[in-house]
Amino acid sequence: MPAVSKGDGMRGLAVFISDIRNCKSKEAEIKRINKELANIRSKFKGDKALDGYSKKKYVCKLLFIFLLGHDIDFGHMEAVNLLSSNKYTEKQIGYLFISVLVNSNSELIRLINNAIKNDLSSRNPTFMCLALHCIANVGSREMAEAFASEIPRILVAGDTMDSVKQSAALCLLRLYKTSPDLVLMGEWTSRVVHLLNDQHMGVVTAAISLITCLSQKNPDEFKTCVSLAVSRLSRIVSSASTDLQDYTYYFVPAPWLSCKLLRLLQCYPPPEDGAVKGRLVECLETILNKAQEPPKSKKVQHSNAKNAILFEAISLIIHYDSEPNLLVRACNQLGQFLQHRETNLRYLALESMCTLASSEFSHEAVKTHIETVINALKTERDVSVRQRAADLLYAMCDRSNAKQIVAEMLSYLETADYSIREEMVLKVAILAEKYAVDYSWYVDTILNLIRIAGDYVSEEVWYRVIQIVINRDDVQGYAAKTVFEALQAPACHENMVKVGGYILGEFGNLIAGDPRSSPLVQFNLLHSKFHLCSVPTRALLLSAYIKFINLFPETKATIQEVLRCDSQIRNSDVELQQRAVEYLKLSSIASTDVLATVLEEMPPFPERESSILAKLKKKKGPGAVSVTELEDSKREGGELNGGGDRGQDTATMAASNASTPSPSADLLGIRSTAPLGAAPASAGSLLVDVFSEAGPTAPSAAVNDDGFLRDLEQPTETSDSLLVEGSGDLDSAPPSEDPAPPLSEADDLLNKFVCKNNGVLFENQLLQIGIKSEYRQNLGRMYLFYGNKTSVQFASFTTTVSCPGELQSQLNVQTKPVEPLVEGGAQIQQVLNIECLTDFSDAPLLNIKFRYGGALQNLTLKLPVTINKFFQPTEMTSHDFFQRWKQLSQPQQEAQKIFKANNSMDTEVLKAKLLGLGTALLDNVDPNPENYVCAGVIQTKSQQVGCLLRLEPNAQAQVQHTDSPERVSHNYSSIPNFLHYLSPYSVNI
Repeated sequence: MPAVSKGDGMRGLAVFISDIRNCKSKEAEIKRINKELANIRSKFKGDKALDGYSKKKYVCKLLFIFLLGHDIDFGHMEAVNLLSSNKYTEKQIGYLFISVLVNSNSELIRLINNAIKNDLSSRNPTFMCLALHCIANVGSREMAEAFASEIPRILVAGDTMDSVKQSAALCLLRLYKTSPDLVLMGEWTSRVVHLLNDQHMGVVTAAISLITCLSQKNPDEFKTCVSLAVSRLSRIVSSASTDLQDYTYYFVPAPWLSCKLLRLLQCYPPPEDGAVKGRLVECLETILNKAQEPPKSKKVQHSNAKNAILFEAISLIIHYDSEPNLLVRACNQLGQFLQHRETNLRYLALESMCTLASSEFSHEAVKTHIETVINALKTERDVSVRQRAADLLYAMCDRSNAKQIVAEMLSYLETADYSIREEMVLKVAILAEKYAVDYSWYVDTILNLIRIAGDYVSEEVWYRVIQIVINRDDVQGYAAKTVFEALQAPACHENMVKVGGYILGEFGNLIAGDPRSSPLVQFNLLHSKFHLCSVPTRALLLSAYIKFINLFPETKATIQEVLRCDSQIRNSDVELQQRAVEYLKLSSIASTDVLATVLEEMPPFPERESSILAKLKKKKGPGAVSVTELEDSKREGGELNGGGDRGQDTATMAASNASTPSPSADLLGIRSTAPLGAAPASAGSLLVDVFSEAGPTAPSAAVNDDGFLRDLEQPTETSDSLLVEGSGDLDSAPPSEDPAPPLSEADDLLNKFVCKNNGVLFENQLLQIGIKSEYRQNLGRMYLFYGNKTSVQFASFTTTVSCPGELQSQLNVQTKPVEPLVEGGAQIQQVLNIECLTDFSDAPLLNIKFRYGGALQNLTLKLPVTINKFFQPTEMTSHDFFQRWKQLSQPQQEAQKIFKANNSMDTEVLKAKLLGLGTALLDNVDPNPENYVCAGVIQTKSQQVGCLLRLEPNAQAQVQHTDSPERVSHNYSSIPNFLHYLSPYSVNI
């Protein structure tokens, strides 16, 4: 209840509250309340007019009764009358009653609005604050219509007191959240932004909450706040606790304001102004430095305030993802928290490191903490912390540590909490698929997964292992042997029986030569599990039995006897009965040739979108996985185009494919043109759906004439057309306006992806576009993720990819259509398949059109498809390198460039950028160890284009010299600022 003066104690209210507290039963309390309500009602309806004190007392009693949980249906008018009082206590009680009891649709709103207008125009700061608090508490649309234009004027007026400004800012924030279409800042924008310079820290704190919310919806209008926010943050961070005594919390200056400033800066990209950016980097470095200082107090409030600022600073560093040193330092700081005694800190550290793991600059630093994270997974008491540890292991996984991480997650699964087992199973399955260079390891992992956590292995997981075995000839025999051994366990999970029945029914002949796994032994082993299984599994086993008759004619009599028994042909389940009868008849009357045709080996499965990834995202919940996380696009050997041991992996895959012409896919699901005489190649990616509605298709239908990617329908237009348009529903037909010209920042956005394949391509207040891409030889696949950041549906959503000018003959791009409706907060995916026909210098254009709130949104971007994406790294010795270099002596075969470095010439960053270009970084080749030497071959459909490159940095002058034989030039902003390619030469690579 509100505080009152000593002489205004409302004794009647105190007596009533005392009576209620002394009631011995619920019935006694209700009786006393009804008596008081009758008394109040008689007073309000009496002939004698009540004075202000009496009204206030009775209204307070009604308010107390309401707070006890009883309905109040009278007294509202008396509360409104109190608003016209000139006494603070009476006006305060009136506003309090209205804020709590008056419905936003009440007929009294207009009377209340008139009283509020009078108080706002009174210039009495106390009355103005009461009125603003009431507006914020009620927050009705009618109040927003009445005061949305008045409150900004009060907020920026020069003669408004600081306490009123604070209330006005928070009141305006409340109205903007409830009725954003009515709160139009317009002319007030710049003046509201300049409140960040106000001398009163309370005003700045309130204003920054308002500006942050406005910036999220209209970032361009409020972008001037960035420099002011950096300036204010710099003053706070560099100040001592004694400089801001009134706003220092346990030796931490203005912690809440610092957190809000850092959160505001996360609404914008890094500042373009070098001075502002430098000042901000200094602030972030200072915050990281202060985190290393010994605490000034042992109290938990001090550490909480200090860590709150630190985590917001780390979030900003992650958001910018452009300062390698800060990212690594942030990772190291978080690593210290992984073993902190405070559970909340360990949780937050693991959560932040999950995001850091997706950055090309900090991924390696995150990997250094793998042992600590594994230990946390095993020993943490809090299940939520263990879940974050599992998430971090999943995020930091790449080729170098995949087997270790998968093994640890499998080990943990045996004792994991039931609440997270299903998610853990999905993650293990995804990692095993994504990083399975050795498919026998993948088969072992999934079968182990079924053994350990069979109840949590969804159909999508065991479907996947079947698809991969069917699509890869080189693993079929091993899979049959392994699953046969697994089925011999006394207690065998039903999912294992499903996998065993399917694989042995298809490939049991590959192990039938061993007496220990003869056909009859295989059949008896499967049939021993039959009576323990559910109906769907029994149906699968019956199908396996008829397959056995085709594979092993000697088992025909035994299997027919099983099919003929009453438990099968008279089974109460119609599905099992039908299968038994039909299979028995088929095996009896069909000739050997007919039986072989009907029961021939399953053809390779077609590629579909990953159902495992979709299931994992669904389990996380809507909106839990943002476009920037892109869980399904985690690194493959690093995000860099040429990161990790790509050359070695490519050579290994090529050798494997050459030795085994199977209808299978490489790890990325992208197949290069098949060699002459080889079987048609299918492009079944590891992360795809298995038993789709279309079912498996024959290999001959999987690849088109030129060996391009298999899962797209061919365009129905002429052969020159590169596009497959979106849905053609009349109701969602795209607007007919011409595509907008490319955005002014399109080139800058393109340049960010020269050295990486994954990330956020574009983001504004409505839409976020994320990219994941992968390349093999002259083929590429790009996944575009369109995220609706609003709560409003996007209608008539269409995307068009075009190749301007000569690019049509240089690059072949095929797209899948997207859904025409994108719900608020939802994300949709589009797949693009790309084929490099010959060298090119332009980039394809992506045009997006949709309607938001009836208004057409039309924007065009440049897709980050650059010639270096089709690099194949090439290893060579120093002798070979310089011999080939000297052979390229023609003027048109060499280009040189001397340029000033844009950033500090850090060795690791330079190596990462050069690897990101797709070339192989050659060690011990150049006589000068400071120089960098690279080699690679650009794969196009028409020819191979070799490239040799030398980068000679001059650290003293901050100058770099690049020397490269050239064929095509393309402008890049990363190092080197542009890259030159050399003319074709005949080499055996």
